[in-house]
Amino acid sequence: MAAYTRRAFAGFCGAAAVFAAFGGAVKAADGASETALVRPPGAQDELHLLASCVKCDRCRSVCHTGVIGVAEVGDGFLRARTPKLNFHRGSCDFCGDCQRVCPTGAIGAFDPEADKMGIAVVQKDRCVAYYQGCVECQKACPFEAIALDGDGHPVVDADRCNGCGVCEDVCPALVYRSFSGGTRRGIVVVSPSAYARLGKTVVEDESEMSAL
Repeated sequence: MAAYTRRAFAGFCGAAAVFAAFGGAVKAADGASETALVRPPGAQDELHLLASCVKCDRCRSVCHTGVIGVAEVGDGFLRARTPKLNFHRGSCDFCGDCQRVCPTGAIGAFDPEADKMGIAVVQKDRCVAYYQGCVECQKACPFEAIALDGDGHPVVDADRCNGCGVCEDVCPALVYRSFSGGTRRGIVVVSPSAYARLGKTVVEDESEMSAL
């Protein structure tokens, strides 16, 4: 009986360790994904999205602008193959197609006039307007969320910005300037929680963005 008890106890400890590790992974995925990934409009909060998304790829397939991509293992194991937005490929016009084809409700209703899927942040060391004239993001913003200051630099109105990504999509920074290993443009859409930690829409350089 004692031997059985020891075996049972060892098995229980092993199961508990696995459960704890999985729970920690879920918590880590929740925090990391909220900061690193911008989700489609109307996506549930991170934990509910991970629980309800069946990775069917319908939202990506139906996206006519091409902005919906899928997360990779590098974004977190539990997040792999879930939808994320890539504004280097397009922007979101809130057509609602992704919501309509989602079979589980992982992507729901979204009001672009009231809701936010992200907020644009200007990075000074990459923004062309800080080196030569450029007004591309300001001209392109369909929600008039970007103005120019007295020096011609873009200023994002966080209250008006909903994260559509048009500004990042049209930003010419990677065309005009070369950055070793760089993937960011002069204006970048970050998730709402990342913006809440940042607390501003203009940063000096990559060090402030990488902290997100």
